[in-house]
Amino acid sequence: QVQLVESGGGLVQPGGSLRLSCAASGRIANMYQMGWYRQAPGNQRELVAAITSGGITNYADSVKGRFTLTRDNDKNTINLQMNSLKPEDSAVYYCNGRVFAKGITSDYWGQGTQVTVSS
Repeated sequence: QVQLVESGGGLVQPGGSLRLSCAASGRIANMYQMGWYRQAPGNQRELVAAITSGGITNYADSVKGRFTLTRDNDKNTINLQMNSLKPEDSAVYYCNGRVFAKGITSDYWGQGTQVTVSS
């Protein structure tokens, strides 16, 4: 099993910044990708940003240039720096860990953390 523990989030004014962190533990030897997804009320969960164990990043078009995802392989942690936040960034943010083992890809999720952008 894989455990993902998130921290960060909260309430911020438009234009402000927040930082989300996610620490992975457990059976993570085959975890090749970590990332953040978000889900707003009435919407499907969507990818925000992901990073491979080799450091290749992928961002949603809506956050490019504003969000930066980094990975600390020694600490098995990822950090999402969110700048120039907009009200439409408000959502529950979920940490994701993707594992490939024995021919099977498995997704693991954190408990979610609320991000609210409002004046």
